[in-house]
Amino acid sequence: MDNTAQGGKAYGLLKAQQEEKLDSINEAFLSDPTYAEEEDLSSKLEMFKKKYVEFDLNDKGEIDLMGLKRMLEKLGLAKTHLELKKMMAEVAGGPSKDTISYNDFLNMMLGKRNAILKLILMFEGMGKEQEQKDVAPPPRKTFSDLP
Repeated sequence: MDNTAQGGKAYGLLKAQQEEKLDSINEAFLSDPTYAEEEDLSSKLEMFKKKYVEFDLNDKGEIDLMGLKRMLEKLGLAKTHLELKKMMAEVAGGPSKDTISYNDFLNMMLGKRNAILKLILMFEGMGKEQEQKDVAPPPRKTFSDLP
């Protein structure tokens, strides 16, 4: 009997390995003095990890051009091949790279530069937060609330 993982099981294993790899990169960022000033770093990293795995990662656990294309299409932002390549180069730090590694992704999300992809993801995240906030009716003002 053959014991190699197949289909869904292999996929699950791959995902688990990717998750472990991402966790270890998060650990490295947590102990990096560059980001010591960053508030809520661990919760941000957890959020970025979730966002990163939403992309269709290739077998190396990186975002490739098709993964980026599909993610942006899901957000309703279809981009041309050229625009995608430009976005990749901006995040990966050079036109020769055709994937965005998790390190690149975190450097982009935590960095000072406003990469197009970062702005899209931040905007999309803010949109979701707004929706949740707007659900409850505003608290009623009472006389004691008046200045």
